[in-house]
Amino acid sequence: MRPSVLIRFGAAALLALGLQAGAQTPIPPNPANPAAANAAANVSASARRLYERSKGQLLQIRTLLKNQDSQASVGSGFVVSDGGHVITNYHVVSQFALEPDSYRLRYATTDGQNGALELLDFDARRDLALLKVVGDGLKGQGALSFRPLQQPLAKGERIYSMGNPHDVAFAVVEGNYNGLVERSFDPLIYYSGSINAGMSGGPVLDEDGRVVGINVSAMFFAQQMSFLVPAEFAEKLLARSRDAKPLRSAAWPRLRDQLTAYQDELVKRFLALPWQSANNDRYRLPVPEQDFMRCWGRGSPADAKGLLFERSQCRMEHAIFVGGNLQTGWLDMSHEAYDGRQLGALRFARQYSNSFRNENLGRPDRTRTAPYCREQFVDRDGLPLRAVVCLRAYRKLDGLHDLSVLVTTVDQSTEGALGRFDAKGVSFDNALKLASHYLEGFAWNKAK
Repeated sequence: MRPSVLIRFGAAALLALGLQAGAQTPIPPNPANPAAANAAANVSASARRLYERSKGQLLQIRTLLKNQDSQASVGSGFVVSDGGHVITNYHVVSQFALEPDSYRLRYATTDGQNGALELLDFDARRDLALLKVVGDGLKGQGALSFRPLQQPLAKGERIYSMGNPHDVAFAVVEGNYNGLVERSFDPLIYYSGSINAGMSGGPVLDEDGRVVGINVSAMFFAQQMSFLVPAEFAEKLLARSRDAKPLRSAAWPRLRDQLTAYQDELVKRFLALPWQSANNDRYRLPVPEQDFMRCWGRGSPADAKGLLFERSQCRMEHAIFVGGNLQTGWLDMSHEAYDGRQLGALRFARQYSNSFRNENLGRPDRTRTAPYCREQFVDRDGLPLRAVVCLRAYRKLDGLHDLSVLVTTVDQSTEGALGRFDAKGVSFDNALKLASHYLEGFAWNKAK
């Protein structure tokens, strides 16, 4: 198991810790460290100044049931034009985007105004959406501006996240810019500040009140580790779609097109990476370069007297939110190498077979079909493999599938290796390319 996981919550937004604006308990000065006390006071003054300056452009975004005022989800957003354009996360408005006949969008301001919103466009890959206020409800409220790309932040600079956590009150959370997340397929800002659920889609400002990022996700089982979409992608979405007509019908075709383009880029980049060595004595097992994946491993204790094993798992920690509990657009792979010479052939065969049999390939559900699988034996330069390739089709995203490949060596009675590769949301052609590429990663260890 990985010690921490990057998670993106559904329309209920982020899960983390945060501070409510105006509710922070004052920290009494420490007579032994007056400089630290003065620094804390200055930071709080900056947060208050920025909140007062920008609160007129800060919104709560609500998804309500179509025919009643019960809210299905809440998030945050901010005004980015005098014409009433609003930026938020796609996952905040995904229910409306995919089921517009069942939901509607509303906003609420810090001073109690509220009104209707329209969805103009979204960028599911970046988890962004562009909305527009219906009518003149926010006319004259002003707009937040974006920090120019020519003025990059330096690591350690203070930045300020805003939103409405848990539908309690509008808030400002202070933190630091720590650069981009390493080994991420798409750029994400690492923000060392705590963000609460409900702040998704809210702006993160620099000292001058300019938008540098948008609240999006957090690291589960970690503290003060939150993540932001760089502001440049929100600025591009605004420039591209500010004059777009509102989306009136379910956005599944548009979502499918975006995911199809994304998986093409993902697969192309992955296939271009050479396999790395797992350093197994007997087999060459496929391990990816960690350009945009992280690998974790474990093994049996040194004093183990039964089955000895080594396990490795590599996975992308970024996924694309679709809707509900469905996320897609990521790769995951693992292998286990077994040494059962202490068990003997019969006991080893039983445990080895159970490991292969216990792999979960999924069942039919509301979003995907049952897996369709084919099994065959493959010869890899004299190394016999048993391979199972499975595809599950997405019901509302035509042409996209989840791929699972199971592989096990069958050359020894007391030793073996089992591998699994999963790709979420890929085309049929790319699934075949990935399956072939994965199988090519198995061979005899030349160094043996």
